[in-house]
Amino acid sequence: MAHHTPPVLQKAYDTESFRELGHQLIELLADHIQQVQSDTNQLVIPYRTPDTELNYWQNHLNNPGKPIDLFKGILQHSINLHHPRYIGHQIAVPALISGLAGMMSDVLNNGTGVYEMGMASNAIERIVTDWVAEKIGYEKSASGLITSGGTLANLTALLAARKAKAPTDVWDKGHAEKLAIMVSEEAHYCVDRAAKVMGLGSEGIIKIPVDERFKIRTDLLEDHLRKAKEKGLIVIALIGCASTTATGSYDDLAALADFAEQHNLWYHIDGAHGGAVVFSEQYRHLAKGIERADSVVIDFHKMMLTPALNTALVFKRGADGYKTFHQRAQYLWELEQSPEWYHSGKRTFECTKLMLSIKVYAILSTYGAGIFEENINHLYGMGLAFAKMIEQHPDFEIAVLPEANIVNFRYINAPADQVNELNAAIRQELIESGKFYIVQTVIRDKRYLRTTVMNVHTQASDFEALLAEIVQIASRL
Repeated sequence: MAHHTPPVLQKAYDTESFRELGHQLIELLADHIQQVQSDTNQLVIPYRTPDTELNYWQNHLNNPGKPIDLFKGILQHSINLHHPRYIGHQIAVPALISGLAGMMSDVLNNGTGVYEMGMASNAIERIVTDWVAEKIGYEKSASGLITSGGTLANLTALLAARKAKAPTDVWDKGHAEKLAIMVSEEAHYCVDRAAKVMGLGSEGIIKIPVDERFKIRTDLLEDHLRKAKEKGLIVIALIGCASTTATGSYDDLAALADFAEQHNLWYHIDGAHGGAVVFSEQYRHLAKGIERADSVVIDFHKMMLTPALNTALVFKRGADGYKTFHQRAQYLWELEQSPEWYHSGKRTFECTKLMLSIKVYAILSTYGAGIFEENINHLYGMGLAFAKMIEQHPDFEIAVLPEANIVNFRYINAPADQVNELNAAIRQELIESGKFYIVQTVIRDKRYLRTTVMNVHTQASDFEALLAEIVQIASRL
């Protein structure tokens, strides 16, 4: 009796339908991006309440229509990062070729945990991470990997730190001591999350205060380390920020390196956002000392034009990356600890990992490394230009003159006890209007409007329009 493929499954793999729909989708996306890049009257965000949005998609599922209508609906219900007035969260406006590489990754679906399942992507990952290591200033013994985001990368780095510096092999024997890390109070929340996942608890996260520029106070490190030891804590790592998430401030990485070396601590740098300055001659000085770190994290999906999630974790001594995870998996590889770069699953939580490397490599091989430097120089320069514009406006104050492309400011032409509430209301009205997309943050009990300049098409005229719109909203409120 013959066994035939069910008709619906046949349709799901029909290449001619795929070809036709693919052409339609590319045309739709190209027209959409061209429109939002060039016409500021287009909404940045077509805001709807969560319940309204949920109801729309529930109704769509009952009457889906043609596949291209699905994609049209997604476009009409999504925020537009390619719009010049998207200046919100610090996530890249992807270079279009990296999106095509992402489609190839999804269609091929090659996992990269073992070489045979991801031959091209594993080799390309080696090339990309070696290139990043060179830019950091590491020697040939360095080695890295690409993983799904800064949170996972920072956790992996701290696991390597624990393996290298904890007195007991926690991986095999469990916790025998009270371990701790030292980090800026302005560090990204994922560092706290990683430490707690590792079982360090709140006591094991030693927060160091920052100065008026939101940089870690290196003069307090010695005292905090002494107090930690008095509590019976064994400090295994020191973490530097390049840059902080809230304000874009760079810690004194060289001074932190001195301290880590003096006390035999693992020195890790969370450069998820701002570590990319290693690709820029103009701004590299902000990360002076980064080459002395034991490990560095850099997000490609922030300053490197790449779709999320896509993060490099690079070890100064490549062997450290292989020591982190010790477990046998005979069906994947024969030797559990051998440093085989082509089996990326040996160094990450992920086994069936997307072909992340090809998204970065597509940009690098098509446009050259200079495109990343151009992007960083332009966006950091625009951030400073916006900050100076705010400083000259009597209705606003700025939190700190930015080193990066992150600018925090607030409307202050109101009674002091109402300024926080007013800025929150201004932000909400901006979002609901759809004209701009910005976020907010609280710094030292003051609520600030927070912008991150991520789009190369954002110009001074967009900043001027934003400030004018805020003044107009404030006058109504």
